[in-house]
Amino acid sequence: MSDFYQTGIITTLHQIGKQSLERLEAELREFSRVRPMALVLPALYSEFEGPAMPGIVQELSKVDYLREVVLVLDKASPKEFDRARQFLSPIRTEVKVIHNDGKRIVEIYETLARNGLDAGQRGKGRSAWLAYGYVLARGQSDMIALHDCDIVNYNREMLARLCYPVAHPNLDYVFCKGFYSRVTNKMHGRVTRLLVTPLVRSLQHLVGPHRFLAFLDSFRYPLSGEFAMITDLARVNRIPWDWGLEVGSLAEVYRNYSPRRVCQVDIAATYEHKHQALSAEDPEQGLMKMTIDICKSIFRTLASEGVIFSDGFFKSLSVAYLRNAEDTLLKYEADAAINGLVFDRHEEAKAVEAFTRAMVQASAIFMESPMGTPLIPNWNRVTAAIPGILEMVKKAVDEDNK
Repeated sequence: MSDFYQTGIITTLHQIGKQSLERLEAELREFSRVRPMALVLPALYSEFEGPAMPGIVQELSKVDYLREVVLVLDKASPKEFDRARQFLSPIRTEVKVIHNDGKRIVEIYETLARNGLDAGQRGKGRSAWLAYGYVLARGQSDMIALHDCDIVNYNREMLARLCYPVAHPNLDYVFCKGFYSRVTNKMHGRVTRLLVTPLVRSLQHLVGPHRFLAFLDSFRYPLSGEFAMITDLARVNRIPWDWGLEVGSLAEVYRNYSPRRVCQVDIAATYEHKHQALSAEDPEQGLMKMTIDICKSIFRTLASEGVIFSDGFFKSLSVAYLRNAEDTLLKYEADAAINGLVFDRHEEAKAVEAFTRAMVQASAIFMESPMGTPLIPNWNRVTAAIPGILEMVKKAVDEDNK
C-alpha cells in the first residue's frame, strides 16, 4: 500500500502512484509566470572536482522554469572561480556565481563588521544567507529553492518536487522541506535517527507538550539540506552559521509562520551524498561537532519559548535520551533485519554513546552562555543598519560575473 499517512502538525506530501516529471515541469512553467523561482546552490570548489557536480549541471541544463540560479562558491581562487563559471555554462537559466573569497565580497563582509553586524564564520549558513541577499537585491524571484552540491544521484525531479508546493499558487505553503530515504546496503542518517528524534521525544517527556517540539518531531528528516521558501522568509529569517543551521532555520520558520503553511515533500526514493565521520573523540570535528551545535540550537530555541533549564534538568535529559536512543536502536535493528540491510549494532551503540557525551557538552556550554553562537542578522535588520547594502551586494556580484 502506498504511504499516504499524515502525522504531526505539518503536511506531508508523499510519492504516490506513477510519477510524471513532464507534468510537474509543465505545471511549474505555468506557475513561474506568477511566482518566479530562484535556485540557490552553496558549494565548495572541491565539489566541482568530485563526482556530484557534473551530474547536477547536466540535470539543471534540462530545467526551463527557473528565473535564476545563484551559486555561492567558497574556498576558490580567482582562476577556480572562472573555471566554475565555465563549468556551469550548460545551464540555460541565467547563472550568477558569488565568489566568497573575491575582493568585492570580502569588502561586503568587512562593511558588515564595521557596522557591528556579524555574518558568522565561513560555511553553508553564511553562503546561503549571502545568496538570499543577492536574490532580494535583484527582486526577480518570489521564491527560493536550495539544495546541496554533493548529491551523487541527483535528478531534476528532486528539484521539481521541492519547488512545486511553494510555487503552486493555490496551495498556500510558505516553506517546504525535502525528505528522502538515506539507505544503501545499510541505514545512514545517524544524527537524525539516533540523536534528533530520541532527543526531541525525551524533551517532550520532560518538558511536557510543547508546540515547537511537536513541530520539530513532525519532520521526517529535519536535517535535510533541501528546502523551498517564499522570498519573504529570506528577508525575515535569522539563521545560524554553524551546524545548527537546519534546526535553527526550522525554528525561525516556526517563529514567523503558522505550521499549517509548512509542508514536507518526498523528493527521492534514494539519496546519496558524502558522509561525515563520527570523530567520537574530537568534539570539534565530524558528527560530534554537528551534534553539539544542533543541541545548542534546540536548547536556545526552547529557552526563548520560556523553558527553564537547570543542571538537574540536563542530568535527567541525558539519562532519558540514552534510554530512548537505545530503544530506538533496537527498532532500527529489526527494520534492517527484515529488509536484509547490514546493521552493525556495536557501531550504532558507539554512536549513541558519543552523541550522549556531545549532548552533555552542549548542555554545559549552554548553561555557561545561554545566548550561544549568535544568529546571522536577518536582511531586514541589515538593510535598516546599512540602507544601501543590497545594492552593494548586487553590484559586487554583477561586477565579478562580467
